[in-house]
Amino acid sequence: MRVVDRAVFERIRGRLARLYGEAQLPRLLQRLELLVGRYGVGSHCLQPDAQRERCRGWDQRDAVLIAYGDMVRSDADAPLAALRSFLDERVGDAVSALHLLPFFPSSSDDGFAVIDYRTVDPALGTWDDIDALSEDYRLATDLVINHVSGQSHWFRAYCNGMAPERHYFIEVDPGTDLSAVTRPRTSPLLRAVQTPYGERHLWATFSHDQLDVDFSNPDVLFEYLDILLLYVHHGAQIIRLDAIAYLWKRIGTPCIHLPETHELVKLLRDLLEMLAPGVLLLSETNVPHAENISYFGAGDEAHMVYQFSLPPLLLHALHTGDAGCLSAWAANLAPPPPGCTFFNFTASHDGIGVRPLEGLVPEAELAALVAAMEQRGGLVSRRSNPDGSATPYELNITWFDAVGVPGDRDASIRRFLCSQTIALSLKGIPGIYFNSLLGADNDLAAVEQTGRARSINRRKWTAAELDRMLGETSGHQAALVLPEYLRRLHVRAAQPAFHPDAAQQVLELPKGLFGVRRDDPHTGQRLWMLANLTGRKVGCALSRLDRHWQRAHWRELISAWDAPGAALATRLELAPHQVVWLTQTAPAPVADSPPEPGD
Repeated sequence: MRVVDRAVFERIRGRLARLYGEAQLPRLLQRLELLVGRYGVGSHCLQPDAQRERCRGWDQRDAVLIAYGDMVRSDADAPLAALRSFLDERVGDAVSALHLLPFFPSSSDDGFAVIDYRTVDPALGTWDDIDALSEDYRLATDLVINHVSGQSHWFRAYCNGMAPERHYFIEVDPGTDLSAVTRPRTSPLLRAVQTPYGERHLWATFSHDQLDVDFSNPDVLFEYLDILLLYVHHGAQIIRLDAIAYLWKRIGTPCIHLPETHELVKLLRDLLEMLAPGVLLLSETNVPHAENISYFGAGDEAHMVYQFSLPPLLLHALHTGDAGCLSAWAANLAPPPPGCTFFNFTASHDGIGVRPLEGLVPEAELAALVAAMEQRGGLVSRRSNPDGSATPYELNITWFDAVGVPGDRDASIRRFLCSQTIALSLKGIPGIYFNSLLGADNDLAAVEQTGRARSINRRKWTAAELDRMLGETSGHQAALVLPEYLRRLHVRAAQPAFHPDAAQQVLELPKGLFGVRRDDPHTGQRLWMLANLTGRKVGCALSRLDRHWQRAHWRELISAWDAPGAALATRLELAPHQVVWLTQTAPAPVADSPPEPGD
């Protein structure tokens, strides 16, 4: 196989050998060569002197909008086209990327029980619509790699005993001891299925309509490699690895984070580096922090990992008015390996996971947080433990209602914007859920209709409904939230200190405040973010930020004031839930004098 980068190819060769054995290697390498150029992806690798086109990495302009393909509906257009029109008219370049949640035919879980990976759901649009969106934004697509729908061709073929699909699934004797398996759900792990060979029991981690596939069979691997390259062919520049932690199974183990799973993620990264350099992998592992960041590997696995501890820690800080747990966690974050970054989000199509709080927040305070969410109309999903008990797994609630003050819209908006601005300030790339842009409320009617807790934050909209909500005289909270959110995104995009790779230092601040300093080594920009997590005014001595603060000229980017340090009061006063972005337009001279005492 003639490739541009022989070292990458050799890594791929070694990974295939470790996963499937040396005996199968010649056949697997032959299959891999057949993949090259099938969709016009990687065809350059057959030309030794060809220049590989590289997508830009990332910078402070990057922000990812997360949306379903039918988030916006219109009588005039297919949903994907209606979504594109809304983004063009209302969002524009405030975000750089669009994470389009599964847009394939599916049978359940709002798209995550995929029937056909290679087809766009006709109810949403066509591949032409996907291509059009990829021209406007860096497209992120889901590779739903752990499981497939119970209505898929693969599963139907299995049930009929047809090859090769009859070897795609994981059969387990129901008498097998599976107590060591880590479960994210309370549903039975095995599903009984009738086949020409009698009754069989198949592994189903998430639901009986989502059958896990068997990656110990290399045929399954090559199905997904082919699907991956199809997505890249249609413009995908970010590949989200859904539920990747559960991929490989070995009886007698927890069947989560197994070495083979990590090896497979490395294989995917190497393949993309060889065939589609610049395409990024994003791992989705809703687990405690140390387990989550293990998917960085040594900088050779996922390019990005979800910052799963951030949403519940931020929620905890806003509800207690105490940044202690949030600050301690952020201060102890190890920088990602070179070439890797965090994906910072507060809300998504799923709930707010609480497993990532393990060891970070006292149990009593976690229980109080769960109770507070229930008081705000939220729901709580639970998981099964090996001892048969069930504990909270995620909080199902919109982010606006989660952080808000019932009955006080203005206070809710302040708290909401405070939370979002903190997430925009942290090291990494921000991810923003579509319904957060609108300050959406809980959709309890959808929960009642579907019987699923996650439906509470999966509301879809008509274009006419959005136009009414966002009208200047509508009085709807969306008309207040969206323009201010977009304004802050535009301000952020102009600050080099918000580059995902820029250094971050957590500040020691008075109780009730949370803050970080970001430093861009290339431009020298230094930016301080301070957020008041309380419902009262809180002050902070400027000497805590810079001991020579009086010698510099200061700018605050959100409320847009600037002043010489000598004209400022010694204390910066922050209103309830106010956030400030402070920079210096002229650096303070360096001196050896000690810092002024803080307050």
